[in-house]
Amino acid sequence: MSAPEAATFSEAWLALREPADLRARSATLEETLVGYLARHPVQRIVDLGAGSGSNLRALAPRLGPRQHWTLVDHDDLLAEAARTRLAAFADAVRTEGDALVFTLGPREIRVDFAMADLAADPGAALAFGAHLVTAAAFYDLVSADWCASFARRLAGSGIVVHAALTCDGRDSWHPPHSADAAIAAAFRAHQGMDKGFGPAAGAEAGAVLAAALERSGYAVTCADSPWRLGPQDHALIAELARGTAGAAAESGRVDRTVAQDWARARSAAEACVIGHMDLLAVPAGFGA
Repeated sequence: MSAPEAATFSEAWLALREPADLRARSATLEETLVGYLARHPVQRIVDLGAGSGSNLRALAPRLGPRQHWTLVDHDDLLAEAARTRLAAFADAVRTEGDALVFTLGPREIRVDFAMADLAADPGAALAFGAHLVTAAAFYDLVSADWCASFARRLAGSGIVVHAALTCDGRDSWHPPHSADAAIAAAFRAHQGMDKGFGPAAGAEAGAVLAAALERSGYAVTCADSPWRLGPQDHALIAELARGTAGAAAESGRVDRTVAQDWARARSAAEACVIGHMDLLAVPAGFGA
């Protein structure tokens, strides 16, 4: 299971999940990505569905000394949250028009904010001259058709694609509960509902995106990036249980009373593992 869709765009939920996301991300893929971008004196990065900026906060400390990010979302409230949180993240910050410019150690990072309807335009990132298009916890919300269109639009562009924390449908909770299988099946049915991009790819999103990019001439590498939650993550576990149960009940596949009982038990779970995968795709012959 991934994050409950009902909470996906909540600033509070994004803040709650960020430490678990940071621990889970594939350092190996990101180190490879650092090498690919090192050739660019100014690294231009577009972040799709950027939310409150957590993907930038994870990647920017690993990238080069001059970065130009464009955070793309449809929610201006989250864009304002991103401004606030990035200003707190920075060593020093200034504004240049609508852009935020800040220093982070030896790095100077410019951040522009763009409102876009990504559902209507899968190729929106092409407008910003990106070297890298990245996204975190995004592709499980979109459809297989959207992924195919996105990949076709990027074909021949020379743009590297990075996707972090795409759900892969695997989960385990400790200790076990009699309703685990039923809740998981109902939640995955809910994941497949339309989130504004057509029927969502959900747990198949990583494989769907990888196949689409390969058809468009990319070489794709994937790595596991599961959440491994324990006692230190009690608040996240409790919110995950609540949201998962709510989505499962909304699917109509389980009785609401069963879902509520499961949520109460799971809010006190000792540990859980929630499967995600990361992906790095480079144009064929990149660096040759």
